Amino acid sequence: MFSRRKTEMVTEAEALPGRDEALAFDPTHVVLGTPLVGPWPEGHEVIHVAMGCFWGAERIYWQTPGVHSTAVGYMGGWTRNPTYEETCTSLTGHTETVQVVYDPSAVDIETLLGAFWENHDPTTLNRQGNDIGTQYRSAIFASTPAQLEAALASAERYGRALDAAGYGAITTQICSGSEAGDGVFYFAEDYHQGYLHKNPRGYCNHGFCQVGYSLSPAD
Repeated sequence: MFSRRKTEMVTEAEALPGRDEALAFDPTHVVLGTPLVGPWPEGHEVIHVAMGCFWGAERIYWQTPGVHSTAVGYMGGWTRNPTYEETCTSLTGHTETVQVVYDPSAVDIETLLGAFWENHDPTTLNRQGNDIGTQYRSAIFASTPAQLEAALASAERYGRALDAAGYGAITTQICSGSEAGDGVFYFAEDYHQGYLHKNPRGYCNHGFCQVGYSLSPAD
């Protein structure tokens, strides 16, 4: 098992067992001052996105108007309450993920999806730049049928734009969160939460990539 390449997805039977105890973290958002754990205000929704290292990805979303709260963690695998070190072995099946809690009356799903597509490379399977492994795979984990429908439609539309510009095909995993590994979002260690606020000069490999994303579903 330990001779596996980090870009090969581990099976449930091969995954590390993990632990029953959740990792410790401050439950208050270091920037927004909102809770990291629900229940959420009435009408708010949650979507989980993975776009490489979760430090920079989280900052993109906490800076987005209409986003109520963000948190970083691990999703899409099978190891219970994995640590960062375990996730980095690619033996948990998880990908570094951002939980985005938002008010649909203040920010629409197309804006959130646009931030996702434009700020990483969705055409590189199980890697983002020099970050290599299944823990860096691109993914959208929807929590409602409407989110899933919007995500699939956006991938098709953005895929056409990428193809027209000469880029490769989208490799992003898109599914209901309940269908991603064990279906659980596990919060990462406290030092990862709001990392680039705590470490303004910290590592970030996110920024505009490839082509712009049209906010019009009709395009």
